[in-house]
Amino acid sequence: MANNAEYTESDIRTALNSGELTAFYQPKYDTITGQMKSAEALVRWVKPDGTVISPFFFVPVAEESDLIMDIDWYVCELSCKTLVKQNFMPQFPISVNFSRRHIQEANFAEKLSALVDKYELPHPLIMIEITESAMIGNESSLLPWITSIRDADFKVAIDDFGSGLSSLQFVKDIPVDILKIDKSLLSHNCEDEKERIVLESIFTFAHRLHMKTVAEGVETKEQLGFLRSCDCNRIQGYLFAKPMPEEEYLKLCMEHKVMEEATDVLQAQSSAGTMNLLIDAIFRRYPLVIFTNLTRNSFYMMAYENFTTTSCPSTGVFDELIVHGASSMHPDDRDIFASTFNRERLIEEYKNGTQTLRLVTRQLGDDGVYRRVETVDYFVKSNYSDDVLAITLCENLADAPIEEIESQIRCVEGISAQQAAEIMKIFEKYV
Repeated sequence: MANNAEYTESDIRTALNSGELTAFYQPKYDTITGQMKSAEALVRWVKPDGTVISPFFFVPVAEESDLIMDIDWYVCELSCKTLVKQNFMPQFPISVNFSRRHIQEANFAEKLSALVDKYELPHPLIMIEITESAMIGNESSLLPWITSIRDADFKVAIDDFGSGLSSLQFVKDIPVDILKIDKSLLSHNCEDEKERIVLESIFTFAHRLHMKTVAEGVETKEQLGFLRSCDCNRIQGYLFAKPMPEEEYLKLCMEHKVMEEATDVLQAQSSAGTMNLLIDAIFRRYPLVIFTNLTRNSFYMMAYENFTTTSCPSTGVFDELIVHGASSMHPDDRDIFASTFNRERLIEEYKNGTQTLRLVTRQLGDDGVYRRVETVDYFVKSNYSDDVLAITLCENLADAPIEEIESQIRCVEGISAQQAAEIMKIFEKYV
């Protein structure tokens, strides 16, 4: 690649119309197995003498006008043509970059569908990438735009995440499928402690949000080793392959037969992957998990979607959480809940050697009815400080609300109201 000359919009338009702009493809690989999984289409300017012009020298100029939109659609069509040539070899999905200008483009999803349908390709073979910087200033339009794309059965990726404008608010609210980690976050070769902590956190929350992850710019074995340890799904970078012309890419696809996954996935996956499986299993039974630092009076919450109530704050002061929790309990259970989980009492219990505290109460659900909930506190020891820590697991004990159970008991022939009340007392004591 060469040439640092300045190009005008007219120069670039001429190159587009004459077919000098083309697509190079950079493969993406499974982090654990090293198996090729997909590729990204990257625009290049190849002059008649064979000189390859980096997009660094012409894309910024094109982005100043709607010319970039024409280039994006052109690269997307080239990708479709490449996929058609793979009819008799393994077809790997190709992701295509689209500028922020497309967010305002009318009927984008319909236009994309028409293009892919023209080549009779399954929609999942084309993936859409948009940089995180494109989100800034387009908040109101971004959600319906991405939703329309995903509704048309295309996957969407946030590109360059962590490049300087990252907003967790966007990641939380925007329903994307893939998070691509910018290579700048690997700048210290994954050997800097702070860098490793940031990356581990990104992969953890991406997994919790059910997003796949791709690390860009992977160039060293040290980076690969670390990414394998923290459950990154895909890697892309010079360590495995550089962007390549279509002919070379098709040859790679032909040689790269679809490999069978490891027969024992538990041996192949990373320790972080195993931990994520454990977390998923825990949430099946305990839809609400709270981590508390009793010494510092703080907490944060990991809530799942099927807990009886969603009104609890996700982080804050532990004393205030207990007040809030007590207010959601049945009037007869409020005092015992507040006294059991009083912070001073919990610290005292820990000092006395208690390992677990367990309480069953009736909690008001979002639908306005009380349901039985078991709250269990486990005291844990940190390797980093002497703070008193606790992990709280909350479980819904019965699908039926208390009022519904009472009604069913009273419907049994020959059961008086007084007998029903006695049965309910036994039920509430042991269930």
